[in-house]
Amino acid sequence: MSLLFQGIQLGALQLANRIVMAPMTRDRAGPGDVPTALMAQYYRQRASAGLIVSEGTQPSPAGKGYWRTPGLHSQAQIDGWAKVAEAVHADGGLIVIQLMHVGRVAVLANRGFDADVIAPSAIACPDKVPGPDGVPADCAAPRALAADELPALAGEFAQAARNARAAGIDGVELHCASGYLINQFLDRGSNRREDEFGGDSAGRARFPAMVVKALAEAIGADRVGVRISPGNPYNAMDPSDPAETFGAFLAAIDPLRCAYLQVTDMALPDFDTLGFLRATWSGPIIANNGLNRATAEALLASGAADATSFGRPFIANPDLVARFRKDAPLTKPDYAHLYTGEEHGYTDYAALPG
Repeated sequence: MSLLFQGIQLGALQLANRIVMAPMTRDRAGPGDVPTALMAQYYRQRASAGLIVSEGTQPSPAGKGYWRTPGLHSQAQIDGWAKVAEAVHADGGLIVIQLMHVGRVAVLANRGFDADVIAPSAIACPDKVPGPDGVPADCAAPRALAADELPALAGEFAQAARNARAAGIDGVELHCASGYLINQFLDRGSNRREDEFGGDSAGRARFPAMVVKALAEAIGADRVGVRISPGNPYNAMDPSDPAETFGAFLAAIDPLRCAYLQVTDMALPDFDTLGFLRATWSGPIIANNGLNRATAEALLASGAADATSFGRPFIANPDLVARFRKDAPLTKPDYAHLYTGEEHGYTDYAALPG
């Protein structure tokens, strides 16, 4: 049997197969950034995945930068996620919530409330972000965080992790990629600090490692995943030296024995991302980015990865695991409704008959 369909233990998480649903923003949260019944249906439909990683979810009001992304800091949000967890578990699935703090990648009109725009340094993100109407808008200018604020900020992530477990969610994944807050600290272009949280790669990794340790202390490292994307220039990150950017961070958190490391492999021409990670990280690796069944099976067979994750294939194929088993054709996503349309392009994709 293909390794894709064999179970695997990732920390405290026993996966039924190695086909992971990658985190994908879908912009369907309700008022107050509360997960809705429609979101619970969406995740339930995909519960056959070995593990679902939820869309990026803000651990605090300041963590929000996009339109209608869910939160995990109010009781109503916790209650909404509890319904998601119940739906996924009822169909035999596992789900972790990706904690995503956008930092400086924030359009204020997307929030609907006042909150700080914060970053390691007072440098605005030059890239635009879609506003409430979908039109790209400028990101707000951030203020630089003071060093004495950082322990409390790490505590916000830890509280969000406790909130996830209170909702019955199986764990959390920390978003350390794509130019968001944790990545902003790691990156030498966005982190120009001159204190102990800046400077060389070890200094820049100090706050990100503090957050991972806080999560591990809050809910156990075996329920904490970490996501990175070395060499990804998204949101104005410096892609030039991925080993320097991420090496010190991985060395700092590897002894914690987190559940897994999920990596978006940018297929860099002069950097073997998965080879670098195997030499740097001792725990399980979930590989991601443009995979299909054949390329995923090859990664597992070679030992380059322990599991594989899929994004857009899961959007249009809620029964992706069954389709892979049967070598059935895949439905293409309705790209016009990735971020709008409520049930359209969200929960209205058909599964295979039978």
